[in-house]
Amino acid sequence: MIATEAAQTIVTLDLEGVLVPEIWIAFAETTGIDALRRTTRDEPNYETLMAGRLEILNEHGLTMADIAAVIDTLSPLAGACEFLDELRTRSQVIILSDTFEQFAQPLMRQLGWPTIMCHRLIVDTDDVIVNYELRQHDQKRLAVEAFRSLNFRVVAAGDSYNDTAMLAAAHAGFLFHSPANVQAEFPQFQAIDTFEDLLAAITAAL
Repeated sequence: MIATEAAQTIVTLDLEGVLVPEIWIAFAETTGIDALRRTTRDEPNYETLMAGRLEILNEHGLTMADIAAVIDTLSPLAGACEFLDELRTRSQVIILSDTFEQFAQPLMRQLGWPTIMCHRLIVDTDDVIVNYELRQHDQKRLAVEAFRSLNFRVVAAGDSYNDTAMLAAAHAGFLFHSPANVQAEFPQFQAIDTFEDLLAAITAAL
């Protein structure tokens, strides 16, 4: 009898709300601009969300440096570093995020430089964010499908509307720290609230 080896695995994780705080919410709290509290937990259309954010930044004369100063005050969520370290002993891990390179770098340092695939802001010489450049439309789903085409077993976890296509494309997907509205609309995904339970669920699904 020929022994069969287990499939190679990749775990894909969202970043904000899963491993680190929501950057735009932190910035909204610092500036007092409540409209910036709106995230992908509230708005399914990412382009609509970002157009609104850029309009608000322009209206209030806020620059990349203003946002960077807030990001520098943020730390990973309690238990996130330990969770990620343990998970990486069990599987390869890739963060698939709709954040931007300029936002992510300080937080990746604190998380031990995991691999992240995200987008990029376009900042002019006056430090004004004038636009953004998507790495790829629907990048989370397409990345998972690409990993599967390479014969990886993929397990995914995220918290927002923009994660649900990734969860559906994976062999197994979990909602983590997700709001009630997302859980209600996507009951097919198990909702988990602690890193301990998420590690157990992912491990069982690998």
